[in-house]
Amino acid sequence: MSNLPYVLILYYSRHGATAALAQALAHGVEHSGQLEARIRTVPPVSPDCEASIPAVPSEGAIYASADDLRHCHGLLLGSPTRFGNMAAPLKYFLDTTSNLWLEGCLINKPAGVFSSSNSLHGGQESTLLSMMLPLLHHGMVISGIPYSEAGLNNTQNGGTPYGATHWSGTAEPALTEIETQLCYAQGQRLARLALQLDTFT
Repeated sequence: MSNLPYVLILYYSRHGATAALAQALAHGVEHSGQLEARIRTVPPVSPDCEASIPAVPSEGAIYASADDLRHCHGLLLGSPTRFGNMAAPLKYFLDTTSNLWLEGCLINKPAGVFSSSNSLHGGQESTLLSMMLPLLHHGMVISGIPYSEAGLNNTQNGGTPYGATHWSGTAEPALTEIETQLCYAQGQRLARLALQLDTFT
């Protein structure tokens, strides 16, 4: 792990599509060479009363801690759509961040959101909006993708001004070229805002 300040890319992914978005966003974040992209996930939740999964995942990104969020200089938050809302594991994690809210740790830091769904009109945009709500409560500065990015006008799959999205169709995690370009642009913009907003003090 580098000593660079970092943008936290925090996501939940069930079948790999949202994880693929996170990786593409990370390339944009690290474009300038001034920021690290720290990729973290959250564990699934279960109606069982006892923990049934290991503390460290067997593959993929490691689980996020409150300190990952506390010390970030920007945040990209991602989830698959669940009935037009963010997935329960991500919501559960955010519900545990009251101490960070009390401390004001995230005030004035830039944030963006991203999502994936199996159906083209499966609630991607409402999912993105649902993820913005807790970030606004934390005092974060919400950033999307401007229409100066040509992909927003050309995409026939994912991509919205609210944030990067992916339409998997048949649960295929591979991103289209335009979806990848929009991820890159969003990550690059978020990193630029983190530097401009001077969140390093």
